[in-house]
Amino acid sequence: MNGYVANKDDLLKRLRRAEGQVRGIARMVEEDQYCIDILTQVSAATKALETVALSLLGDHLTHCVAEASAEGGPVAEQKIREANEAIARLVRS
Repeated sequence: MNGYVANKDDLLKRLRRAEGQVRGIARMVEEDQYCIDILTQVSAATKALETVALSLLGDHLTHCVAEASAEGGPVAEQKIREANEAIARLVRS
């Protein structure tokens, strides 16, 4: 079972909202809207996706990593390494 199961509906709602924002951005470009207005919407969509990513990361840490850490061994090391890599990707973006 994935750690985000309890938040799945909220995640899907946020993703649908971000999807709508991206479609709106494409429409703004098609309609030759003002660059700053488009950039503002890009920033909002980016923030929405970052919120989803942080929620998923938190769920992963509290569920998958915590369970693996309790068991110990190579699985725990793998889950911690995966979490570190995911955090590094988020920080770089």
